[in-house]
Amino acid sequence: MASTDVDRPEEEEAAADAGEEEDTGAHVSPIVRLEEVAVTTGEEDEDSLLDLRAKLYRFDKVGNQWKERGSGNVKLLKHKETGKVRLVMRQAKTLKICANHLVVPSIKMQEHAGSDKSCVWHAMDFSDGELKEEMFAIRFGSVENCKKFREMVEEIAESVDKIEENESKDVSSAASLIEKLTVSENKTEGNTTKEAAHAEDEKKEVHEEKQANTKESYTAS
Repeated sequence: MASTDVDRPEEEEAAADAGEEEDTGAHVSPIVRLEEVAVTTGEEDEDSLLDLRAKLYRFDKVGNQWKERGSGNVKLLKHKETGKVRLVMRQAKTLKICANHLVVPSIKMQEHAGSDKSCVWHAMDFSDGELKEEMFAIRFGSVENCKKFREMVEEIAESVDKIEENESKDVSSAASLIEKLTVSENKTEGNTTKEAAHAEDEKKEVHEEKQANTKESYTAS
């Protein structure tokens, strides 16, 4: 009897486990169904030329001091159609944009406070939703990354400068050609007018001569 009483709980537990493992075939639908949402970053039409981890600072003119904008990845993105390159940086945790501006010839990179891991530059920035001039400082974890960033920005700025210079020459050449064509057309119109006037005079003279001959004929008869 004692052994039977001791074994009974084990048999009950085994039966309970078997019941738990038994598949009832019931399906429970989720209370809330979440749909997939396409997330866009605004970078879909751009190719990444550079992507480095760094910490960004902005100079506060009012307080006359540097203020941290955030840590994250700074990118140089080239548009697939226009070919324009912009610098974009987002804060790592919030993904908030802390720098967003085009790389143009006016950007000049300078070493910051004697540190070979950081550099400073001015730019017309749009990260706050309005275009305004900002002075940025960026610090990298290594000298190599800072050098890579600085050299690429300078290379792009120089390339843009050459493109704009060539475009300016093309515009000047086109304007000069249009001016020459206009002068040529004016001369042609002038010559055509003179020829038409001369022809009209000759026609008039012939007509007057005919009238004179006719009058002489009547007089003679």
